[in-house]
Amino acid sequence: MSTVFVINSGSSSIKYQLINPALEGTDAVVASGMVDQIGLPQGKYSIKHDGEKIEHIAAIPDHSVGMQLVIDLFSEVGLDLDTQDVVAVGHRVVQGGNIFHEPVKIDDTVVEQIESLSPLAPLHNPAHVLGMKVARKLLPSVPHVAVFDTAFFSDLPDASRIYPIPQNVAEKYSVRRYGAHGTSHQYVSQQVPELLDRDPATLRQIILHLGNGASASAVKGGKPIDTSMGLTPLEGLVMGTRCGDIDASVVFHLMRQGGYTVDEMDTMFNRQSGVKAMIGSSDMRDLDDLMAAHDAVGQRCWNVYINRLKRYIGAYMVELGGVDVIVFTAGIGENSPEIREDCLAGLEELGIEIDKDSNNHHFRKPSIISTPESKVTVMVVPTNEELAISRQAIQFAE
Repeated sequence: MSTVFVINSGSSSIKYQLINPALEGTDAVVASGMVDQIGLPQGKYSIKHDGEKIEHIAAIPDHSVGMQLVIDLFSEVGLDLDTQDVVAVGHRVVQGGNIFHEPVKIDDTVVEQIESLSPLAPLHNPAHVLGMKVARKLLPSVPHVAVFDTAFFSDLPDASRIYPIPQNVAEKYSVRRYGAHGTSHQYVSQQVPELLDRDPATLRQIILHLGNGASASAVKGGKPIDTSMGLTPLEGLVMGTRCGDIDASVVFHLMRQGGYTVDEMDTMFNRQSGVKAMIGSSDMRDLDDLMAAHDAVGQRCWNVYINRLKRYIGAYMVELGGVDVIVFTAGIGENSPEIREDCLAGLEELGIEIDKDSNNHHFRKPSIISTPESKVTVMVVPTNEELAISRQAIQFAE
């Protein structure tokens, strides 16, 4: 059994999975876990294996200590990494810029290039680089591979890629629509033709990746022609803590009138906006509770969230020249029947009909939730970004 160790390094966390890329779904996961609250007075680290979870609480001063704790956790559950035939380490990277259009084996030059793209993803790329440096020292005998969220969208058509600002400025500062969640959008959109036994060249798909971060894409003939996230993951849909689309003049107005700094505006739009700004919490379960209580503030937040989804669905239907399949994925997309139903409500004249009984579930496997009469197939397809990363990384196994 050849395995791939998949790492998603954040500014104060390390998420990881040990995966057998030859298997599907949850069967592929040998073990998984997380190191959280790195650099804080008290952190925690955990591992799940064989149906059991082990968790410890301790100070975790930096990523080097955090990664060593991960290795120790594997030994604690009897899974010494040296005996698991780990053939590659796959690193999730948010921003590949104009440099990386496909996965790449990591060396010192690649690390420097990924670090140079940090201005385009200041909340993500520096943490990814830190994780790479630590992991390469602790696991030096296998290839490390960077897999980029932006790669799937690297060849967007000019019509959706270009921002209409002075092009000399755009070129100088690498301003364009890069998208994000590309690993998920690619994985899901490639699953759909196989699941429906359809030729991917004929399919027009709208993929809705709805989690705390959320994005939409329009995929035609297997290739994306548009996506909601832009220069950074801030643009597009309403998210847990991100505002999504907003008039750029709001930034100018608040800086002039409120005296906010650039960093304060960055924090506000990325960490304090979206659902959190409207109900005080970024957890969609809290919004569900407010809706169940017929709370007016919750209803207003729900309406804003759904309206933005409908706007993108409508725009992409026009951009695609019609749609054959609408797919929901990620945590909210897979687990919220209410959001799936409400964002497609009233679209029956456009050939979209959800079967309420089929829809009323949390999904762990691909399912069709549209009626037999619906001209557009509506599906829930669970995403698996880690499995997708492992399958791209194993190509570099030596």
